Amino acid sequence: MRSRTSSGRSLAVLAGALALAGTAGGCGIRTTAVPVNAGPAPSRVPCEVAGGNLTTQGGPGLAVRVYLVCGSKLVPVERAASLPTEKATGERVRMAQALVNELRERTSATEQEAGFTTYVRGPLHVSEARDGDPAGTLRLSRQPEDLQTAALAQIVCTLTEAAWTDGSVVLGGPGAYGARGYRCDDDTKRHPDAPVPTTGPRAPAS
Repeated sequence: MRSRTSSGRSLAVLAGALALAGTAGGCGIRTTAVPVNAGPAPSRVPCEVAGGNLTTQGGPGLAVRVYLVCGSKLVPVERAASLPTEKATGERVRMAQALVNELRERTSATEQEAGFTTYVRGPLHVSEARDGDPAGTLRLSRQPEDLQTAALAQIVCTLTEAAWTDGSVVLGGPGAYGARGYRCDDDTKRHPDAPVPTTGPRAPAS
């Protein structure tokens, strides 16, 4: 008698489990025996600092716009930059050096909280063009191709937004290599880890 009662209870439990499974299927829930990978969680990085991405970590100075990396893309940030004091170089070189210096600066606590970082590392100096370089060439103390891709993208996009450029910038290095034109487009801003587009073949070595 006990055996029949126990069997009856087991059948009732089994029937209830089957009924619940049928109800879940009817609600559109698909049962599975393996974990489901739904992908990474949505990014909560705001990529915006208080005051509209304006920071003054360098103190009073010239308002400039530089590109930092945030959420795997380039995002502009406004800063107050100080112009280098060297008077021997032209104003354009001094301005370019000020922008590069800002890119080299460690991001402020406010910028870090918003998700910003920079891949530009120092020392990195800007100098005038050499004889034979295309007009407007800027020479860096490191070969552009040797920089980390995201760092070169930051530099190119920052320099091409300066008032004295036409949307592209010609960069060279300290070696005997010729200079090369670079441009910043929407793809560069969306994918700074991709090769930075060039405007043509490398200029002949000077």
